Amino acid sequence: MSRIEQAIVLAGGEGQRLRPFTSLRPKVMLPIANKPILRYVIEALAQSGLRRIVLVVGYRREEIQDYFGSGKKFDVDIRYIVQKTQVGTADALKQAKDVAASQFLVLPGDNIIEADTILPLVSASGNAIAVKYRENVSQYGAVIVKKGKVSHIIEKPEVAVSYLVNTGIYALDQDIFPFIEQENDLPQALLAMVEHGYSFDAVETKATWLDAVYPIDILRLNEAMVTRLPASTGGIMDAGVTVKGKVAIGSGTKVRANSYLAGPVVIGDNCEIGPTVCVFPATSIGSNVTISPFCQIKNSVIGNDVVIGSNCSIQDSIIAPGCVIGNGLTVRTREIMLEKEKQGQIAKLGALLGDFCELDDNIVIHAGISLGVRARVRSMKVIDEDVPEGSLVF
Repeated sequence: MSRIEQAIVLAGGEGQRLRPFTSLRPKVMLPIANKPILRYVIEALAQSGLRRIVLVVGYRREEIQDYFGSGKKFDVDIRYIVQKTQVGTADALKQAKDVAASQFLVLPGDNIIEADTILPLVSASGNAIAVKYRENVSQYGAVIVKKGKVSHIIEKPEVAVSYLVNTGIYALDQDIFPFIEQENDLPQALLAMVEHGYSFDAVETKATWLDAVYPIDILRLNEAMVTRLPASTGGIMDAGVTVKGKVAIGSGTKVRANSYLAGPVVIGDNCEIGPTVCVFPATSIGSNVTISPFCQIKNSVIGNDVVIGSNCSIQDSIIAPGCVIGNGLTVRTREIMLEKEKQGQIAKLGALLGDFCELDDNIVIHAGISLGVRARVRSMKVIDEDVPEGSLVF
């Protein structure tokens, strides 16, 4: 049986619904448990034996290219194709037409997957779609399957026509290209192929497939991936530090006396934590981060190069790289209704801070509030509404 040897990864999108975190980086480079989403995809492909990778890039592509380079350090060979205007997945694939093999795997670069997610498609003998069971299909393309074959794909159905959703992972051949000439989105092109008599196997995967659509999803994915990390200690812990559960600490990191780490927690390289800091479960802390004494961090994502002053209480929050936070920050958190297109979702959410925000001392941020990139807030303020990018609150 022949085996697919090339993967085309669509990594050109921005992810507008994930702002402010995609203001300065593409969605595929959002860190989850201290690794960009796209790195999970690249590693899964390498573990599956797929080392010839074409990355279709576009929005802020330099960050992707700088991080992955030729792919050598990830044991793969990466070729870059530029999608100049991000107008859809079919258009993205169209850009790779001249370098596509006779048969290839297509997958999104903004979903966390593992090798087992794609292995069934690697040895596919014909066209195939990976599908995943979901109780709520209203935010996905629902796939209707008859006798193992795809008969229809309905985008974001109002009623549950199927409990199998389209993962965006496909085994395809050269026959796809005539059908994407006039289409922007791949599912429509695939349906056109079905209508012209082409057969697509529906291959259900039970392995990892996680998608971030809204900022709250970053916390959900982070919790899922931090839980899977093995415990490790590459830094220095003073006497009197208490560690419970799985905690991974990077090289050069110092955890000072009387701090308490309750896993699952991951801390990057060259951080300064404490003394007397409490880090609670489902938290990831990037590299070169300083957390001053008497802080509590819980269920949060802290980016690289963040400085947090003393006596701060932060939970259910996302703090993008480069933020500088003064003493005494309090983040309120509660279950709030998030409007997700036609449906609302209840989720617990704290603060959302874009890159390079600057907060002075003794600030309170209410639940679900977002601060745009380079927002600045002076001392003693209560922030109860979103702060636009580059704004000053005084």
